[in-house]
Parts: sequence; structure tokens; C-alpha cells
Amino acid sequence: MKNALITGITGQDGSYLTEYLLAKGYHVTGVVRDLAKAKGNEVLSQHAGVKLDEWDMRDQGKFSEILRKRKPIEVYNFAAYTSGADMFEDSVDIGEVNGLAVTRILDSIREVNLKIRFCQASSREVFGEAVESPQTERTITNPRSPYGAAKLYADAMINIYRERYKMFACSAILYNHESPRRGLHFVTRKITNTAVRIKLGLEKELLLGNLDAQRDWGFAGDTVNAMWLMLQQDQAGDYIVATGETHTVRELCEHAFSYLDLDYLEYVREDVNSYRPVEPAILVGDANKAISELGWNAQVTFKELICMMVDADMQLLKS
Repeated sequence: MKNALITGITGQDGSYLTEYLLAKGYHVTGVVRDLAKAKGNEVLSQHAGVKLDEWDMRDQGKFSEILRKRKPIEVYNFAAYTSGADMFEDSVDIGEVNGLAVTRILDSIREVNLKIRFCQASSREVFGEAVESPQTERTITNPRSPYGAAKLYADAMINIYRERYKMFACSAILYNHESPRRGLHFVTRKITNTAVRIKLGLEKELLLGNLDAQRDWGFAGDTVNAMWLMLQQDQAGDYIVATGETHTVRELCEHAFSYLDLDYLEYVREDVNSYRPVEPAILVGDANKAISELGWNAQVTFKELICMMVDADMQLLKS
């Protein structure tokens, strides 16, 4: 039976990948920063067979110990600061966690077992002020935040270890991917959760930034499927994982509220203080390489995703 190791297992992506791998018969180990807190995770509590190890991401020796003990054949890294409004708040720590920690993982794999396959959750933020749209794996990178710069550093180190040590290491360049497990500080979940609260009479309005901002939004379950496929190939490579479609925040509101038989125009207000700078090129991914080489395709449509999230928030708030 295959052993897989997932860092950041308690997050949205880690939890979906855990369920995906367990369904395929894997033994799964989760690497977490706080063991006591992770044991209370709702998703992990449903899977008693998942093992957990605690790791300070600055301690390379400890990660090597975990690799020796668990003997994984695949390692997936989701442990990172997330993108968003706080991307500039702690540049040094973001560099440590989103960048240097990836090098520590790579070096531990080199030291312990070069046959271990590794997949890094990279980000569309490496393109920053993109020079073209849609972006491909060949698009010039131009990060404009410490988060994007740290992710780009990790991607560069993956390429170096792949070439220097013949390591099977990949970067999955992920675009926005959502689910009912998304945190409430993300705009998608903020919208679906507040729409349900308005429907239930718990809120009266929703304040948002630029309603015409566009994003390439997909489903997190589809995203982790692509990452697994990346580690099943004969050759390691980097892939954009995206839907190739853009939708506005306004569309998101319209779908979420209309699904609840509400008119978003009556409840949604724009807050100019929450506006982000205008992006010169739309960040939308061209996933043709993943489609042609991995046989991957996004299964959940944008509208299906929003309805899924609204249903989950309704169940959560009613309970």
C-alpha cells in the first residue's frame, strides 16, 4: 500500500487531498504545526487512520526524521501563508514558510530518499502584474507581493533540484480554487455565507470591494486531483491548474443570492476602501498542458461551485 505525506493537511486543499488519497487506498500522514489543534480538525476526525506528525518548518532535521519514519512515496506541500490582504504583513516569515521551508523539504528528500515524488502548491501570484493573459507555464513571472516572491523562489528551487539531483519534483501553479471548506476571510465564502445569513434574517447587507474584479475560480477537489496526476507521470514537470474562465465578483453575488431567491442588488454594497489596485492583465490560467499531458479537466462548473457552497453554509448555519 502506498504512503503519502501531506503538509498543511488541515487546510482546504489538504483535507480534500486526504479524502482523495484514502479513497485510492493510500496510507496518509499529515504534517502540522500544532498537533493538539490538528486532532480537533473536523475532516481528520472522520478518518481515524490518518497519522499526524508535528513540524516546525524551520527544522529540516525533524522533517528528515518524519520521512524516515513514515516512508512516503509521495509528498504534497500545502503548508504556507495564504494569499490575500495580509500578503504584505510579515515579509520575513512569509519568505521562511512559503519559500525556504520548501527548500528544506527538497533537501530532506535528497538526503533520505531521492525516489520520493514531491508536489508543491505554487500560485498564480508568481505572475503578479502579468505581461499576457491567459498565462501559461512559459509566461514571464513578475510577482508583486512577498507571497508571490516566496512562491516563485520555491518554484525556482524545485527546478534546480529537479535538474541537479534528478528529483521528481513538480510545481502546481494554482489559480483561485474554492469550496465549502474555504475560510470566511476569502471573498467567495464571505459572499455565500453572508447571503445565507441574510436569507435567514441574521444579516442585512454585505460590504464588498470592486464588484467587477475578475478571477479564475475553480473547485478545490478538482485542483488536488490534478496534483495527484502530476505525480503519476513518467516525467516531472510544472503545470498550471486553472479553469481558463474568468468571472466577476458581481457574477458570484448574482449566482449566490439568486440561488436563495434574493436579488443581490438589494443587499450588496461596494466599499471603496476595500478596492484592490487595478490589474493590468487578467489573471486567468491556460491549463492546456495539464489537459493534454495529464488528462485532467475541471469537473465542477463555476455555478455548481457557488451552489455547493451556499448549500453547505445553509446547512452549517441552520445547525
